[in-house]
Amino acid sequence: MKLRRLLVIVLTLSLSACASVGVKPWERDLLAKDEMSLNADPLDLALDDHIYFSKEAASGGRAFAGGGCGCN
Repeated sequence: MKLRRLLVIVLTLSLSACASVGVKPWERDLLAKDEMSLNADPLDLALDDHIYFSKEAASGGRAFAGGGCGCN
């Protein structure tokens, strides 16, 4: 019985730990800047696309790893 109670308490505490995760309204202006985007530098992104296109011999290969020979 004590083990079950302890398990419920630990589970409740671990789930409540994520309750405060989020962006505050006064922090949204910082996250909306161009520097915070995943592709902040379009030239860098174009060069990476070219490298991965050449490596994978197909377009859209930026999200996957592996060589062009199919040996991931």
